[in-house]
Amino acid sequence: MSSTPTQPVAWNYRAPWWLPGGDTQTIWASLFSAPGPLAPPPYRRVRWDTPDGDFIDLDFLEAAPSATGSAQRPLLVLFHGLEGNSTGHYALAFAQAAQAHDMDFVTPHFRGCSGEINRAPRAYYAGDYAEIGWILERLRQTHKGAIFAVGISLGGNALLRWGQEAGHSANTNAAALCAVCAPLDLTACGLHISQGFSHLVYGRRFLQTMKPKALQKWAQFPGLFDREALLRGRTLLDFDQVFTAPLHGFGGALDYWKRASAGPELGRLRLPSLVINARNDPFVPASSLPAAGSLPPDVVLWQPAEGGHVGFPSGAPPGHLGFLPAQVLGWLKQFT
Repeated sequence: MSSTPTQPVAWNYRAPWWLPGGDTQTIWASLFSAPGPLAPPPYRRVRWDTPDGDFIDLDFLEAAPSATGSAQRPLLVLFHGLEGNSTGHYALAFAQAAQAHDMDFVTPHFRGCSGEINRAPRAYYAGDYAEIGWILERLRQTHKGAIFAVGISLGGNALLRWGQEAGHSANTNAAALCAVCAPLDLTACGLHISQGFSHLVYGRRFLQTMKPKALQKWAQFPGLFDREALLRGRTLLDFDQVFTAPLHGFGGALDYWKRASAGPELGRLRLPSLVINARNDPFVPASSLPAAGSLPPDVVLWQPAEGGHVGFPSGAPPGHLGFLPAQVLGWLKQFT
């Protein structure tokens, strides 16, 4: 087992010529990459009751039988992004890569993201490290092989926050982790996606599912938040101000974004951590990305010029999403 992470210097990712720019790379991956080899696999769904009387749903995919033996196979845990689930393009790409690497795979769904509204007067948010920790601890109790955790976007920020809070004890429940396109400075990212082109193309799309789910939550718990203010809201800033922040104990959207951001304290990570951000990500301004600076040797930053937001397409048309998951899993398996 490697003790010091290797730098991914050989990756040298370049986007295909036919997908220029961060928006194109992002939108193609989200809308046009699912057909063909990324058809949903035969997940096995398991429901866990939570300590607060709620539930989460997890979708498992076991690797094919091999000489490794199921008891000792690595487990890849994928924490999805905002409004994501186990059938998102990146989840399917990582599930396919896990199979190729003889790894078991699971996507735990954040509260309310598995297709059924959750029971408790809460949802999920970008700094929910306690939820991440509880999930990884339960998985550790039943899985004997190495556990690797990958967080996508919002899930990546929450995963890094777990690593920061867990400190030296993090390696009890995970051998290594990777955050892909995480909004490490939530204030910079939240303000960016709440205005201009990013709001029109991306922010409004998120709100199309977030607002109806919030209204379902209000129907469960009338008076839980200001329903009229939610209906008036037009941006993710408005949504987090009215819904996300008060439901999870924050003083408002800006307080939430500041306290939940993983970027300022990457130096607290004490297990091998790969932090990937494309510098043309339309959700994450390049100016908000961290520099290596005084980060501990366990923390590796990879910031290619291209890739978009959880895009990283490769190949000739129609293209594929296999490059990034294969590289990430190869990096993680140093620590088997």
